[in-house]
Amino acid sequence: MIESVITIILAVAVAATIYYFFKKSMTLVINAIIGLITLYLLNTFHVMAWMGAPDIEITLTTAIICALGGLPGAILLMVLHLIGISV
Repeated sequence: MIESVITIILAVAVAATIYYFFKKSMTLVINAIIGLITLYLLNTFHVMAWMGAPDIEITLTTAIICALGGLPGAILLMVLHLIGISV
């Protein structure tokens, strides 16, 4: 009897977790796309050159930071690049 109750509780917890991640996944995908587009536009229009720094290289690391961080990740990369810390 107790095994059935534990199984039901675990199934509900797994279902709630999957629902939460699917619900939030569209927000994360849109945020990642905006961050990557921002990084691309920064390099296309040479915005960093206006501030006296070279363009940010698009590497696997910078792409992952922009994909996970979105627009705040792109801004973080800009600030780090202006300070002199290259990722």
